[in-house]
Amino acid sequence: VFSKIFSHEALESYLPKIQLVIKDTLRAWSSNPESINVYHEAQKLTFRMAIRVLLGFRIPDEELNRLFEVYQQFVENVFSLPVDLPFSGYRRGIRARETLQKGLEKAIQEKLQNTQGKDYADALDILIESGKEHGKELTMQELKDGTLELIFAAYATTASASTSLIMQLLKHPRVLEKLREELRSKGILHNGCICEGSLRLDNINGLFYLDCVIKEVLRLFTPISGGYRTVLQTFELDGFQIPKGWSVMYSIRDTHDTAPVFKDVDVFDPERFGQGRSEDKDGRFHYLPFGGGVRTCLGKHLAKLFLKALAIELASTSRFELATRTFPKITLVPVVHPVDGLKVKFFGLDSNQNEILTETDAMLGATV
Repeated sequence: VFSKIFSHEALESYLPKIQLVIKDTLRAWSSNPESINVYHEAQKLTFRMAIRVLLGFRIPDEELNRLFEVYQQFVENVFSLPVDLPFSGYRRGIRARETLQKGLEKAIQEKLQNTQGKDYADALDILIESGKEHGKELTMQELKDGTLELIFAAYATTASASTSLIMQLLKHPRVLEKLREELRSKGILHNGCICEGSLRLDNINGLFYLDCVIKEVLRLFTPISGGYRTVLQTFELDGFQIPKGWSVMYSIRDTHDTAPVFKDVDVFDPERFGQGRSEDKDGRFHYLPFGGGVRTCLGKHLAKLFLKALAIELASTSRFELATRTFPKITLVPVVHPVDGLKVKFFGLDSNQNEILTETDAMLGATV
């Protein structure tokens, strides 16, 4: 089922919807006279993407915002100690999950009754159809669980990587300009605006430097630290015997930090993945932001597509600057993110890359 959900054809159909969600979000960020908390807003953005694009729910904005707050409560308490006391994090997490499932059930029922006007098959459609193909009509509980799993998979890690991407574009304006040059050379960016119909999946996959930038963000700021596996066969590692049946944890972050193929590991350098160097091509398991082996992350192509679409919009239609004197420190738990969320001021741009004045600015300008 998940191979269908993240297939080339599915990604092609998601892409215009992803672009729309990103475009609307950046417009809202740019119209805000104050700086925004990028990490918090990126969480909202990835949640909206999961709800609107992956699941195809037509939830009004007000209800979507309320659902996002409930979802945050659920995520914040999902790893609490299972102590079932009235005011414990565990109890709050359970209550948030119940509220969330009620909201999702309502959205699923409305979706099942309202099938008109659909121009693409979303992940939930594929999930439902797959059940029918195998002669098994999914129950409402199975649909709710599948829906929650898809939101969870798309949410925290993508929000983390999106924030890291914005932070690195702020730190490295030459990278941002090189991105713009590639977009111009490929006929995607012209006179400061994205050419209509130019952003197809094949076109995006042909943007080599953009791919290098996203790879480098995921190398240096891998959202999660590692993963778990069960040992299928007894093996030896550095003189120690690891028995069959044991659970082992592997560290993605330590692997990226110590892999001999990467030169100057602490430096943000997209060129390391360029044709002359190709540092990710030497060896099988030196670069693994999405895990490795048969249990590699199924949603990795969707995550990379989302990050690329965000980078293209940022390079094409936005001007943004750090709203604090220095860049914040990074914390690694529960996922990689700046300690202050990253405060950034966004400015709207017209088609010629000129700054668009907000209504307040325009009024102030008129009275001077």
